[in-house]
Amino acid sequence: MRVTLAEDSTLLREGLVRLLAEEGHEVLAAVGDATALTAAVAEQRPDVVVVDIRMPPTHTDEGLRAAVEIRERWPEVGVLVLSQHIERGYAARLLDAGAERVGYLLKDRVAEVEEFLDALVRVAAGGAAIDPEVVRRLVVRTTRTDPLARLTPRERSVLEALAEGWTNAAIAQRLHVSLSAVEKNLNAVFDKLDLPRTTDHNRRILAVLHYLGA
Repeated sequence: MRVTLAEDSTLLREGLVRLLAEEGHEVLAAVGDATALTAAVAEQRPDVVVVDIRMPPTHTDEGLRAAVEIRERWPEVGVLVLSQHIERGYAARLLDAGAERVGYLLKDRVAEVEEFLDALVRVAAGGAAIDPEVVRRLVVRTTRTDPLARLTPRERSVLEALAEGWTNAAIAQRLHVSLSAVEKNLNAVFDKLDLPRTTDHNRRILAVLHYLGA
């Protein structure tokens, strides 16, 4: 893959460059701020970018805003965002444009090399990768008005896996159930969340957005 990195920590940035090079990927640019990232993407059009949410000068959401801009201007470029903490609102903003070619991982996940590289490959290939810990933290729902409270434990497990970016086949393998059982549970989730049955909407994406934004 052709990768562009944006991380203001020199140590982490250089570590990512070395890791990706060792895995045979080409790092086109490794920059320390969001402005340099968008400039590099405009010039090089990588397969995927890896960007920290908090970047100079204010260290608030510069990286996230750059990620959203990249998704809007160059939808063919995958975007994998790294965050120091779980910030549900940021994850939802990142997914507003859909759940293709996008990922949201906690920085700690980088140390788990196989999981990080797997997420990067999935995003570059057009899929999604949401950190499992982010999904787990969003499981707790207490209000009766929340449609997620209507889901059975199995339906919730399927939705959690969907939110992480897994395909139906991968969900079936992960939960040790049949593919038809996954499809049945997903259809039940879509119905309980009152998602439209039209060709104008991707119900999988709508379900993930509903889950993250609930």
